[in-house]
Amino acid sequence: MAARKLPPLNALRAFEATARLKSVSKAAAELSVTQSAVSHQVKVLEDWVGFDLVRRQGRALTLTDPGERYFTAISGAFDQIDTATRRLIASDPRKGWLTVSMLPSFAAKWLVPRLPAFRAKFPEIDVWIATWWNFTDSSDLTAFSNSDVELAIIYGPGDWEDVVSTRFMTEELFPVCSPAYLAQTKLKEPKDLSRATLLHDEMKQDWRAWLKAANVSHIDPDRGPGFDDSALLYQAAIAGLGVALGRSALIKADLASGQLVAPFALKLKADLAYYLVSRPGTENFPKIKAFREWLIEEAGRDQASPAAPSP
Repeated sequence: MAARKLPPLNALRAFEATARLKSVSKAAAELSVTQSAVSHQVKVLEDWVGFDLVRRQGRALTLTDPGERYFTAISGAFDQIDTATRRLIASDPRKGWLTVSMLPSFAAKWLVPRLPAFRAKFPEIDVWIATWWNFTDSSDLTAFSNSDVELAIIYGPGDWEDVVSTRFMTEELFPVCSPAYLAQTKLKEPKDLSRATLLHDEMKQDWRAWLKAANVSHIDPDRGPGFDDSALLYQAAIAGLGVALGRSALIKADLASGQLVAPFALKLKADLAYYLVSRPGTENFPKIKAFREWLIEEAGRDQASPAAPSP
């Protein structure tokens, strides 16, 4: 068998990152080296093959025709190495972190209070909660596939491509406020919201849908203070700023404690749901499988228990 003809691997890695990111500076950041080191390694590869792979025009960077063909050929191999490495690390539940991405509001209001139960059941698995990734705005979840996140909890339609998604929890939407605010505004029927301040998060269309279901048309559903995080929204409602449209999954503890109350009986089933998302081929890794099964069990227990009654 003939010996493999492999170029210097550091040079190959620098070229692949530069070609994929279309930027020397971004490649340097990803590889944790200087830009000059990346440029030097790319030049090493070009000298090794005997012709240019990258065309530099000022700050702009493009691939030559041979460079484009070579990148297309090797990028799949890098993907295979990446997948194999992730599988190797994730195959042993006793080692490494399990990185799970979610919105800060879901982490604070739902998951973190339940993590002691997971820790007690799986003390060998260290969960790393990552709230800096937000995959909810991406229909194809390309950012997720290219990140270091192993699992993502996403509130959405569940129709994403190239990922494995498991729906584990649905929710209902209904107005909530503090007991003091309820006494102050004397909310008896949905139409009484005309004398209340509506509070909003990024799902502004939900107020419109709930008011329509309640046959209320004389209230502007877009007026009122807003927050880019649902946890802040509910804290504002607890503080007496106004009425928030509560999500049953996130406000259950606040209802149980009496910090929030639901003035009306009408509850609207949400169109979206919570999904646990993983990359294809990783869903049965021990750490991922353990977390998924625990999450489904916790969500089932949570939804089976009755919600706090309205006042």
